[in-house]
Amino acid sequence: MKTNKKILDATCGSRSIWFNKNHPDALYMDKRREQDSRIWKSGDGQSERFLTVDPDVLADFTEMPFEDNTFYLVVFDPPHLKSVSETAWLCRKYGKLDDTWPQMLHDGFAECMRVLKPNGILIFKWSEYEIPAAEVWKAIGRKPLFGHHSGKNSKTFWGCFMKGETDE
Repeated sequence: MKTNKKILDATCGSRSIWFNKNHPDALYMDKRREQDSRIWKSGDGQSERFLTVDPDVLADFTEMPFEDNTFYLVVFDPPHLKSVSETAWLCRKYGKLDDTWPQMLHDGFAECMRVLKPNGILIFKWSEYEIPAAEVWKAIGRKPLFGHHSGKNSKTFWGCFMKGETDE
């Protein structure tokens, strides 16, 4: 698939990390398209939450329909939970890992690197809620150039990778 977009969000979900959820340079991809709403009991009593997953391209991040060396920037925020019910809000919002998660993340990372242009940047977001980032780096076969822990309990890790001239 050819595109003139410069940025790929390979796992866009509800685009929750984006300030501009319709950025003109970005192509949003996910393997699902869905809407959901739930009543959520919170500190303010009850409020309704909405979820809309509406990607530009329906595809799995382990098999992307793009040519090699297509994007300058790829954002990769894969599912990070293993022990969550299929009907749970977090599962609906972020997806779920199965027992093959190391291979799935390895293959997804390889696809992200494949579609990056040489010297392109990959931003990898990972929640260490159940799986430490060190296990993810082991599964994909490399560590980020640099990164940062964030969030209330510093459980979210943002890592930056760059595709070198020799990366495949």
